[in-house]
Amino acid sequence: MATVLEKPTNDASPAPRARPASEIPVVPGIPFLGNTLEMAKDPAAFFVRCYREHGPVFRIKVFGRESIVIAGPESATFMTTREGRDALRSKEFWEGLIKEYGATETITSTDGERHIKLRTLMREGFSREAVQGQYDNLRDITDRAIGRRWDVGTDIPVVEAMQYMVVEQLGMLLTGQAPLEYVKDIRFAILTILNVLVTRQRPKIMLHDPRFRKARRRVEELGHTMIADFQRKVADGTAPKNLITDIIRANLDDKDIMPDQNLILTVTGPYVAGLDTAANTMAACIYGVLKNPEVLARVQAEADELFAKETLNEDDIRKLPVINGAVMEAMRLWPIAVAQMRVANFDFEYAGYTIPKDEMIYIGTSVPHFMEEFFPDVNKFDVDRYQRPRAEHLQKGAYSPFGRGPHSCLGQGLAEVLMAMSIARIFHRLDLALPHPNYELKTKTAPTPGPAMDFAVKVIGERRPSGI
Repeated sequence: MATVLEKPTNDASPAPRARPASEIPVVPGIPFLGNTLEMAKDPAAFFVRCYREHGPVFRIKVFGRESIVIAGPESATFMTTREGRDALRSKEFWEGLIKEYGATETITSTDGERHIKLRTLMREGFSREAVQGQYDNLRDITDRAIGRRWDVGTDIPVVEAMQYMVVEQLGMLLTGQAPLEYVKDIRFAILTILNVLVTRQRPKIMLHDPRFRKARRRVEELGHTMIADFQRKVADGTAPKNLITDIIRANLDDKDIMPDQNLILTVTGPYVAGLDTAANTMAACIYGVLKNPEVLARVQAEADELFAKETLNEDDIRKLPVINGAVMEAMRLWPIAVAQMRVANFDFEYAGYTIPKDEMIYIGTSVPHFMEEFFPDVNKFDVDRYQRPRAEHLQKGAYSPFGRGPHSCLGQGLAEVLMAMSIARIFHRLDLALPHPNYELKTKTAPTPGPAMDFAVKVIGERRPSGI
């Protein structure tokens, strides 16, 4: 699949032959803009088309930069190999974010042993086990979030509502407080940073916008409050066992792994991560369920059975084939991680071509999500794909909703629990409807793909009141 062509080694054997990077197929575009417009409109569909027409390696020109793309099931598999791990780095894409916060690194920017240490530090706090024994509490938190915004007879902007729900869930689980007054600030700050400093789709002058500077100060204020509160709890022995406590203890015990200047970015990271990922996926899931009445009926029945239980446990959340299938379909059809961005550490061969050292690379791991070879009737919202004997997602390289490789989403386990609980509780509690039967979901792409912010549903009525 991939062969190292240039890397320090004691092996004197000749490097394998590979076609030069200059021969990598170039995707035709329009003058000056290249492929920018098609990429901006629907990046997932764009990568699928290019893969079909040009193969697993091609060049694109987006936002004035030419980049190599490796895509398809081959790329997803490559990311999980030792060759893929050694050949690629992620530092460059996060340098702007790190500088903005005055930090030295973030877990997304590190590779190798340093990355492993940071993942080890945060793994338990981001895992499914982080909510073990708290499922009844999570149900009640979700009920409070529903009660604050989902009024009968109103139209609810779904993405925004899910953002508030995610922040309330994470806040209560991680800190015991729900910083809802910071939601708009967190969202404005991180979307600006991602657009300007990470994906570089917007000009840097946006960083001088007074609204952004105010939002950044508010995020910093939230971070300082969280740090001070947990430092007190650690000192007096009342700190809960969770992600924030693990981070604060690491800062107190080992300044090398968690220096002071990295604390703000690290403790507010869970809010940032959930705000534009889990919220987008759940909004898409709600659309997919409502668009398919037979799925809606099955989701409601499964949710009603779940909440008929007196108390909830881990097995109850895992044994939701329809609801978990709906969430997985939302992640397949509306992927957040359309492509991962990396830089080549050294020359290596991929699919017969040389990928040059220091080249910026898009890795289109979501391409198989839209391939009939893996997912028959590929555009159908089919919640049964993931159950045996079909288990279509288990085919090699087929399904990558949380990315691939060393930087795959650390919060996957926690996100799966939050999303399943949220979808189950919403459809147990509420009778919802799309704006009209023929409604088609509008999407956005910047800085991450997902349903448009104006996507709204009608709250027709209440199926079950809180507490039932």
